[in-house]
Amino acid sequence: MIQVEHISKTYQVARRNAGFSEAFKALLHKQYERIKALDDISFTIGEGEMVGYIGPNGAGKSSTIKVLSGILTPEEGSCTINGRIPWKDRIAHVQEIGVVFGQRSQLWWDVPVIDSFELLRDIYRIPNQVYQNNLEELVSLLNLELLIKTPARQLSLGQRMRCEVAASLLHDPKILFLDEPTIGLDAVSKIAVREFILERNRKHRTTVILTTHDMQDIETLTKRIILIGKGKILMDGNLENIKKQFSTTKQLTVEYQGGKIIPCEGMNLLSESSQIAVFEVNLSSMTVSEAVTHISKQVEVIDIAVDSPSIDELVAKLYQKYQIQ
Repeated sequence: MIQVEHISKTYQVARRNAGFSEAFKALLHKQYERIKALDDISFTIGEGEMVGYIGPNGAGKSSTIKVLSGILTPEEGSCTINGRIPWKDRIAHVQEIGVVFGQRSQLWWDVPVIDSFELLRDIYRIPNQVYQNNLEELVSLLNLELLIKTPARQLSLGQRMRCEVAASLLHDPKILFLDEPTIGLDAVSKIAVREFILERNRKHRTTVILTTHDMQDIETLTKRIILIGKGKILMDGNLENIKKQFSTTKQLTVEYQGGKIIPCEGMNLLSESSQIAVFEVNLSSMTVSEAVTHISKQVEVIDIAVDSPSIDELVAKLYQKYQIQ
């Protein structure tokens, strides 16, 4: 469905030092620096996949989304989506994609949301019956009954983002690009948006490419991640396999009765109080079951919990490994 091959994109950025004299010099002779936003990137995404596209600020995530959506034209490489080149077949291409930029709105600010929806219906030339069916489904799933009667400027950020997601899906796109869709949202709004995206993918097999700094979005929605840094693709793989590769420790929280637990090699005592001890287990030295057996020989175990490093810690390790922090 999406085939990206050796795409490169460079920006020209004006630079100057601080001060009035430097500002005056810049009026007469500007100095520019060329920044390679995308540097020979390639990947393939199949129909119905949900892919997390992650990386630090300035890595090239938004530039990639803009190329895929036809907003930017790369200097080198090729990209085909459903047999079309996005920046050449733009009108036909946009009929099959939906785009949500978390920091930009496609809703008209001073009119009720439903007016924006109807204008989008006309722009995309959506047949009335298709529009009504999609509108009813989106309003129901995203709980928009009252919100669509309200001007966009009077909505909270979470309410507006739910309306933005609905607006991007009115024309039944096959592909949904989500660029920071939950930025600034409260916990309830984030959960609502995540559940809706999962349901949309399950019911309509909508392909989803998600860029975000919220790793809970990635963990909830995607099974595959593509890591980009300094304009280059650094990793592309299954999230669970990457977790196994980089999760070299587990944390054991043990509630017990009896004497004191003395850790063995491969176990590190993190904290202990009131008959509750927390250990870090090095998986290269021992398994979790071996650690539990070692503990059980010393005390009576009442309860035990095993925790893996969070997705945020995992991504931090990836950034550290590839030196893109």
